[in-house]
Amino acid sequence: MIDEISLVKLREFFGVRLQENVRMANYTTMNVGGPADAMLVATSAEELANIVSKLWELNLPVKVLGSGSNLLVSDKGIRAIVVINHAHNIRVNLKSDPITVSTESGALMVNVSKKLALWGLAGMEWAATIPGTVGGAVYGNAGAFGGETCRGLISAEVLHKTEGRSVWLCERLEYTYRASGIKRDMVNAVILSALFRVERGDPQKIAAEIETFRQRRWKNQPPGASVGSVFRNPPDDKAGRLIEAAGLKGKQKGGAVISPRHANFIINEGGASAQDVLDLLVEARNAVKAKFGLALVPEIEVLGEWDNLPDFLLLNSASKAVN
Repeated sequence: MIDEISLVKLREFFGVRLQENVRMANYTTMNVGGPADAMLVATSAEELANIVSKLWELNLPVKVLGSGSNLLVSDKGIRAIVVINHAHNIRVNLKSDPITVSTESGALMVNVSKKLALWGLAGMEWAATIPGTVGGAVYGNAGAFGGETCRGLISAEVLHKTEGRSVWLCERLEYTYRASGIKRDMVNAVILSALFRVERGDPQKIAAEIETFRQRRWKNQPPGASVGSVFRNPPDDKAGRLIEAAGLKGKQKGGAVISPRHANFIINEGGASAQDVLDLLVEARNAVKAKFGLALVPEIEVLGEWDNLPDFLLLNSASKAVN
């Protein structure tokens, strides 16, 4: 819990912008999660950097959230100041070589892809169905339909707790499948913006490809409140196929269910708790391990206070990345 002395300092500095005891279920795509001690909203990359810098200066725990996808927040909430990233400016430079798009980290990947399509620019069609933000994509190397963030990323502007604000070339982010060095090593840093390379294309072909991806997403992935894909796909296989083969498709706990359409999704059908979701996640992983001898790796992060969090999830605990 943030102590009262720190809250007084926050109230004095941020005034009415500071919200207290905010329910995180309203800020995650799973629609679960208890209260954060306090919350601030950043509407530009500059404001995001200033807020986080001030919180670090006050030596307070901080967690930056974008769309709230790929994240499971505990029912007990978060003992930190949550910063909601709404910095969403997108700029296209048609005169650069290659052509580039610079976007603040709170911009939705869907909106970036849509804007590029309107300009007849190709290279990020795959992002048209990604539910998260640019910052989340850079942080976790998001991908879909054969595309992924690291392939088009030139650089990212990063605010590092000890090194300050600077531009990191793509190589420094040390990408692997669904992870960056920042995510993997739990680096005390915040992504402020990103620069991607794109190219001119046929607007009709770009639009058609985006529509194809949307139709595939609609056909194969279930609607409803979820965290997105729960587990990473193992090499040469699919997590959803393994969970289904282990007999867990349609398994329900409270208001949460392993989707009958796609077993790598857990859906909040209404009234689910974060613990319901966690229990299903653990059960699915245990069943796959028992049947196939394969330990699935979570794609999501867990955040907040938990009782008896399994060891395999401690490695994916965003609580450790709260800094």
